[in-house]
Amino acid sequence: MLDYGCVPEHMRGGVRRYIENGIPPGHFLTAVLSNDFVGAIGRADEVNKERFGDWALFLYNELPGRGSYRQDCWGSREAVKNWIKVGGLRGLEEKEEDDGL
Repeated sequence: MLDYGCVPEHMRGGVRRYIENGIPPGHFLTAVLSNDFVGAIGRADEVNKERFGDWALFLYNELPGRGSYRQDCWGSREAVKNWIKVGGLRGLEEKEEDDGL
C-alpha cells in the first residue's frame, strides 16, 4: 500500500486516482509526474510551491516505477501517457490476471 502522507492533503485524491486507476491528473500533477520541473513550478499553488521536496520523496520512494513494476508511472510524459492508457495499478493487475501471471 502506498503512503500518501507526504503529499499535500488537497492533492491526495488526484494522485491516488491516477496511480490506482490511471485517471488523468491535472496540469500541475502531470508536470510533476513527467519530471517537468519548470512546468510544475509554473502551475503550483502556494502549498505545492513549498512542498517540492516532499513531492520528490513521494515519487522516488512510493510510486511504482524505476523497475518495480512492468511499467513506470512517472518520470516522463511518455510514462504518464502509458500509465493512463493501461489504467493504473488496477489495469495492470487485470492485465496480469488475463495473461495468467
